[in-house]
Amino acid sequence: GTYIMSGRDCWWAKCSFCSWPQMYPQFRVRKVTNVLDEIGKLIEKYKIREIMDDSGSFPVGDWLRDFCKGMIERVYNKKIYLDCNMRFGALSDEDFSLMKKANFRLLLFGLESANQKTLNRINKNLKVERIIADCQSATQVGLFPHITLMFGYPWEDYDDALTTLKLGKWLLNKGYAYTMQATMVIPYPGTPLFED
Repeated sequence: GTYIMSGRDCWWAKCSFCSWPQMYPQFRVRKVTNVLDEIGKLIEKYKIREIMDDSGSFPVGDWLRDFCKGMIERVYNKKIYLDCNMRFGALSDEDFSLMKKANFRLLLFGLESANQKTLNRINKNLKVERIIADCQSATQVGLFPHITLMFGYPWEDYDDALTTLKLGKWLLNKGYAYTMQATMVIPYPGTPLFED
């Protein structure tokens, strides 16, 4: 696939279970035109019809908007679907709409936990309410949110885990999430969660 960033982490690089600025202090974002040129080659030479960027999190802000506008201007949005990892709280309603016009399809969001104390402790910089709002915004414009849940935080009990499961199930039943996956918490060595 086309990797937008180099390095191991997303631009947030602060979640205590997988990354920490001291370990991975920098990432590099490629130029928008460079990525668009590569997508053009993949379409023309290899007849690729869908790209999943599996870097930690797709770039946001002006980079994302310029990328989406470039996809539309080059008419790649009529030839290929795009999927990517994304952070809750990183996009506006306008960003979701522009991503849909650029032919993004699946957005993978790390929900991680529905417990605010856990979100705070793992440094997600996220409120549970924003999880719900972003899933609603994405689906309203025709995007397909995929949510990932994590279980096994050492400080959570059964009821905490059940709260997360219930939110995931509720988002699926309401149609605000398209798919869901669950994993066990496995912190990388050297991260604060590993030390916990």
